Amino acid sequence: MTITDLPNAPAAAGGLTVWPASTTRLPHGGLAVGGVPLAEIADRFDTPAYVLDEGEVRGRCRTYRDAFPDADVLYAAKAFLCRAMVRWVHEEGLGLDVCSAGELELAVTSGFPPKRIVLHGNAKSPRDLEAALRLGVGRIVIDSPSEIARIAAAVGPGGRQKVMVRVVPGVSAGGHDKIRTGTDDQKFGLSLTDGGAQHAVKRILGQPQLELTGLHCHIGSQITEVKPYLVALRRMVGLMARIRDAYGVVLPELDMGGGHGIAYRPGEPALDLTALARRLRAELIEGCAAARLTAPRLLIEPGRAVVGPAGVALYRVLAVKHTGDKVFVAVDGGMSDNPRPALYGVRYAPRLVSRTSAAEPRTTMVVGRHCEAGDVLATDVHLPGDIRPGDLLAVPVAGAYQLSMASGYNLVGRPAVVAVHEGTARLLVRRETLQDYRSRDIGV
Repeated sequence: MTITDLPNAPAAAGGLTVWPASTTRLPHGGLAVGGVPLAEIADRFDTPAYVLDEGEVRGRCRTYRDAFPDADVLYAAKAFLCRAMVRWVHEEGLGLDVCSAGELELAVTSGFPPKRIVLHGNAKSPRDLEAALRLGVGRIVIDSPSEIARIAAAVGPGGRQKVMVRVVPGVSAGGHDKIRTGTDDQKFGLSLTDGGAQHAVKRILGQPQLELTGLHCHIGSQITEVKPYLVALRRMVGLMARIRDAYGVVLPELDMGGGHGIAYRPGEPALDLTALARRLRAELIEGCAAARLTAPRLLIEPGRAVVGPAGVALYRVLAVKHTGDKVFVAVDGGMSDNPRPALYGVRYAPRLVSRTSAAEPRTTMVVGRHCEAGDVLATDVHLPGDIRPGDLLAVPVAGAYQLSMASGYNLVGRPAVVAVHEGTARLLVRRETLQDYRSRDIGV
């Protein structure tokens, strides 16, 4: 099974394979998600809006728990976080991976147990560390040598904090250069190649305030092949064996990170989760047996693969412009709510969902409303030739790294987030308004 499609999806045929499993066709040409027509959501909550299918999120959490029954599955909050998401993840038995005091505080104040939270970050601020220690976070992942003394000093005499070391295993993987994090030429972690990781382990073991529970690695994002994970795991097990030989310490945990790739358009590849789980488990058992090492407990950190396919972005068409052979369809959102096309060249598959059209499709470019030539949401999209202002477009696979990376560009305000489940829609995060900007701007 891939992590793009869940079984028994009503919309599995006819080009809807990347949509939430609850997606159904409506007679007038529209779509419903979670039992709620998308056009109804747009009319009720305005646009742009982000629709999040609660059942899809929960189903994907359960798929991970079933695939990794003997591992700790931590949801990567950076993909998208709100109070409802915290509750869903908690109720489905997942842990949480956060990268800032903001994510951590939101999770804990929403009722998430801090002991089941791991704090990441290549440059943790004093506020991040203060919040982690005050709230009692379960693990802190050490990403640079300077953090060792900082955390130990912050813990203070008599205290003890569990930590892990982020290791760069020298594995190149990921869908774009900007999201490849397993090689020595980027900002994350401590190198296995130059001995930085080994030196950090030695220093941590000499700090009575720190308890080293294991190693961590994250080799990249949007990875669709199993092999890079196996290569990384072998190198991590090798390092654990050398730590055992040098210091007599057998580390009980190994965190292999996330980065599990999904399909954004029909026909694109996605990571086979079943194969990943089976082969990681086999490789871990075999490698540890060869090294005469007690197998550590495995941790993984999916984010995009849990929430990405559960989200749908809704936009109104504002203008249609014919320039030479090109057709530009401008919508009421753009790079302020989804910067990924501008950053990574990501391609989406928008769809007309407000009406039925018999017009021949035309190749169009769906663009945003912002003052940037790079504000393009989708290229080479086949939309009806009679597309016009007022039409409603829906973009699937919009749950991850869109609103979480949204900005205040042009002061247009970030969109609302609406949950759908069993025929009911409810507001999770309200739309950002001009009043929000006025209240924050206190200068004269």
